[in-house]
Amino acid sequence: MMTGAAGLTDRQPLLLALDFGGSKHSAALLVPGQQTWLAQARIYSPPGRDAAYDQATMLRMARELLTTNPGNLVAIGVSFGGPVDARRGLVHLSYHVSGWDNTPLSEMLRAEFGVPVAVDNDGNVAALGEWRWGAGQGCGSLLYVTVSTGIGGGWVFGGRIYGGADGMAGEIGHVLVRPGGARCACGKRGCLEAEASGLAIARVAQERLAAEAGAGEMLRALAGGSPAVPTAEHVARAAERGDSLAAAVLEQAAAALGTGLGAAINLMNPERVVLGGGVTRSGARYWQTIRETARAHALPLTRVDIRPAGLADDAPLWGAAALAESVADQECDQHA
Repeated sequence: MMTGAAGLTDRQPLLLALDFGGSKHSAALLVPGQQTWLAQARIYSPPGRDAAYDQATMLRMARELLTTNPGNLVAIGVSFGGPVDARRGLVHLSYHVSGWDNTPLSEMLRAEFGVPVAVDNDGNVAALGEWRWGAGQGCGSLLYVTVSTGIGGGWVFGGRIYGGADGMAGEIGHVLVRPGGARCACGKRGCLEAEASGLAIARVAQERLAAEAGAGEMLRALAGGSPAVPTAEHVARAAERGDSLAAAVLEQAAAALGTGLGAAINLMNPERVVLGGGVTRSGARYWQTIRETARAHALPLTRVDIRPAGLADDAPLWGAAALAESVADQECDQHA
């Protein structure tokens, strides 16, 4: 899907934002200083894809946007769904797509387009997007957490991403919340991601439906009668309609998330916490449990300001635009 607008001169400066996502890839053009996309494209990814598919797809979208929207590309910002060495623009790996190991993504894009490129992890980039244009505007310090298929996060302090000594700061999905709990994709047990992500909610619901034959009637109906089918979305919808099993599963996940957030609040004392991702659209009771649990685990003098994301699923893409804006400014300063 592509949307756009023409009519610019070839001297108009442009920023290119790219988001390599888990289920879709997005690209967009922004004129510096504007708060709406000049043009945007999105493609949903097929199962079983590899890094070569991802790269070819993104390059095609980027070229089409630049061809149909004339201007002078000045910088590129990239959000990537996996561990990244932001200083070198190097993708360490993808947990979900093969072939990304040790990919010099920044170098590849700079060779292709001839402009400076900034690359970072999607949690960090989404945090920057929310700070710059979303629910984190005006904050000196911000923790952003995305709760979707997995759980990721990012910190922004004083308008800059805080990546930590190894670029791994913000990995709240791998904070321990239940010792000896479910096995996580990282290999450990009881991580927040293994207890509160969309996949975790679906897993627990499936286990309970299989074990409790007479329970979860509404959830079973939404899932077509099969205990092996329910998704996190099914669980949230069933909970809203009064299904007690679904409500219990969702509350368990919300409490785990609140526990992880309470620990993060104690550690870094952010001015605000912003939550995004599809699972966060699970209703008022879900949010109430998160806030109550976080408050119960946070120290009395800490603020517990937890809000929904303002940019929804586009937070990583807007963050990529902010990265591009920053690297373009740095390039100008160097040549001033």
